[in-house]
Amino acid sequence: MTSSYNWKDSIVYQVYPRSFKDSNSDGIGDIRGIISKIPYLSDLGINVIWLSPVYASPNDDNGYDISDYYNIDPTFGSMEDMEELIAVSKEFGIKILMDLVVNHTSDEHEWFKEAKKDKNSKYHDYYIWSKDNKRPNDWRSFFSGSVWEFNRDTDQYYLHLFSKKQPDLNWENMELRQEIYKMMRWWLDKGIGGFRMDVCNLYSKPDLYSNPKGERDIEGLIFAPDYYANNEGIHDIIAEMNREVFSKYECLTVGENVEVTPDEAIKYVGLDREELNMVFHFELVSLSTKNNSEIKRVLKNWLPVINNGGWNSNYLSNHDNPRQVSVFGNDREYLAQSATLLGTMNFTLPGTPYIYQGEEIGMTNMLFESFDQFNDIETKNGIKILQKEGRSDDYILDYFAKKSRDNSRTPVQWSSESFSGFSDTKPWLDVNPNYKELNIEDQLNMENSILSYYKNLIRLRKEFDVFVYGDCHFVLEDKEELIAYKRTYKNQELLVLLNRSDSETQFNIPKELWNSFNNNTQLDNYGFLGKSKSLTYSHNMVLKPWQSLIFIK
Repeated sequence: MTSSYNWKDSIVYQVYPRSFKDSNSDGIGDIRGIISKIPYLSDLGINVIWLSPVYASPNDDNGYDISDYYNIDPTFGSMEDMEELIAVSKEFGIKILMDLVVNHTSDEHEWFKEAKKDKNSKYHDYYIWSKDNKRPNDWRSFFSGSVWEFNRDTDQYYLHLFSKKQPDLNWENMELRQEIYKMMRWWLDKGIGGFRMDVCNLYSKPDLYSNPKGERDIEGLIFAPDYYANNEGIHDIIAEMNREVFSKYECLTVGENVEVTPDEAIKYVGLDREELNMVFHFELVSLSTKNNSEIKRVLKNWLPVINNGGWNSNYLSNHDNPRQVSVFGNDREYLAQSATLLGTMNFTLPGTPYIYQGEEIGMTNMLFESFDQFNDIETKNGIKILQKEGRSDDYILDYFAKKSRDNSRTPVQWSSESFSGFSDTKPWLDVNPNYKELNIEDQLNMENSILSYYKNLIRLRKEFDVFVYGDCHFVLEDKEELIAYKRTYKNQELLVLLNRSDSETQFNIPKELWNSFNNNTQLDNYGFLGKSKSLTYSHNMVLKPWQSLIFIK
């Protein structure tokens, strides 16, 4: 990259606008609501806001179906509001990272309106169509059902890897590429600080007429990411995007990569590649078994990306995944301890830490009691599929109560006031009932809160370069309950001990390792939360359930 922007120092906070803060009493979060909370985010210590889509959209997929890249959806405000958000954020030293959703558009985008009317329109080739009136393959959409939808006017099927209202763009069309690059430059010229690139490793789709072997679902369909993820040609596209756009600005670029391996990821983020700054991968959040052995396996598997000059994104939840403390922690008996332990892990591993809104206070999954509480299109489609398979309503409700993306989309819990201080009217999605005990206002007034702990994590990361640049080696690997690693950079060393379990764990720590840090405990989540005294060395060290320790020398 030719940019001099030191993006490795980024501490990113994701804002899902619809659920962040409502300023105009319509029950939906908006840009002016975000502006009102910039001082709060600045006080937290973050320096980048990843803003989920606010573009004009019919909102079939809550903004990830864009009908106009050059306009703001009236639900969220106006272009003037957006410009003010960019300006105010800049005053506080915060960059705005916009979601770049260009694998597909909305079917209500003007390009697609023209494309579906006439095969001879130049816009027809902006999208991907079957050669005739037969479906080219049996691929299943990310949102269930076929990836193909029939269009009567042209007697063809069009491709949509997601909703049928999200037709996929044809990145083989050079004119389309230039339209996209023009739009990206337009936003960067407005002052945004970069892009989080939605499913950017799916742009290239050269082979539409092949089917994988394997078991089909009840509709005769099969999930087939090997045929459209990380395809030949994708790196030419991303490298061209870098040359045409990124290299001309001081900006941060983050690629969301579906079905990507470490070996493939380094091709996107290696220093010699000139493509992206960092990637999101799904290997950790997609683990079916969340035990420590599997977590450590994934973490070690991705270390070579960093060691070979690439960069990674550290996260355990976002708008597409349930709340991290409910999935990777224990939100019942050890809410505060597990919330702070998971924050410790995200902030001390190599890579850039991401905070999803509400994580800094330990927001949990929602208690869903009926199907009509769900809003998410992926969840609604999934319910229909399981009903076709003959699953009971109790099974389906229990499954999606844990898995639904709506878990992370409930309104931010600002206070114990009605509707959690998010709005003064009923929100678009139910507020989690635990807002009266779990909210930002209360934690701001508590010396030893989860929120205060996050502020200290951020302070340490800014103070010690080893958090950002240190190499990483896992230690004490004989204990299943422990996730432990040591990092070194120049004359700084960092030791992190995490007891990710519901039980006390005893372990032997070499005395020379203990002495090398002189018991210099920088952050103990039990001590911080007022639950333990200072540590002393013994042959059998003991960590309490969900205790995390950070040592620095």
